[in-house]
Amino acid sequence: MTKCIIITGTDTGIGKTVVAAGLANLLGGAYWKPVQSGLEGETDSQTVARLGELTPERILPEAWRLTRPLSPHRAAELEGVTIDPDSLVLPEIECPLIVEGAGGLMVPLTRKTLFIDVFARWQAPVVLCARTSLGTINHTLLSIEALRRRDIPLLGVAFVGEAMPDTECTIAGTGQVRVLGRLPLLEPLTAGMLRLAMTTYFNMAAFDEVRA
Repeated sequence: MTKCIIITGTDTGIGKTVVAAGLANLLGGAYWKPVQSGLEGETDSQTVARLGELTPERILPEAWRLTRPLSPHRAAELEGVTIDPDSLVLPEIECPLIVEGAGGLMVPLTRKTLFIDVFARWQAPVVLCARTSLGTINHTLLSIEALRRRDIPLLGVAFVGEAMPDTECTIAGTGQVRVLGRLPLLEPLTAGMLRLAMTTYFNMAAFDEVRA
């Protein structure tokens, strides 16, 4: 059975692709983005391949590639594409699999199915990425509650941004959740800098059960 981690976030553009790249690199894993919305510029799979230094066979092809940078349900409608959420099955591979959703938990795949519905069916542990900026306490605690209401295993929270010790402590205590680490904003953002930051600021022992 494939060892899998799902990377999701409290919002879009939150840094979960960078976290996914760092984990795929350090865990000797492969990466899968089931639905890619927006094909202009570098896709998430290409970003992970570059920052995670993954060989082509460790980047699994997307199930759906949608041109417009919109919620998958709307991009699919505008492009005449039908997304079948039931056909999304975790691939069976030998190494750990890092799966990244689109946007946050409640992003619609279709008019009837949200990403969190698919995650509930998969029952793989989730890494919840959250900003450290203002508003993150509310967004993160709501996301934690949504995961637990659906009995989705939560591995922990990964923060992205400048250190905000009280915010991180408040989320950990109120949400009764493990903090996996914090990824600072990296300049320049390179594969080497990402690997160093992940090994420095993350508790990689928390990922031992899925390590290759």
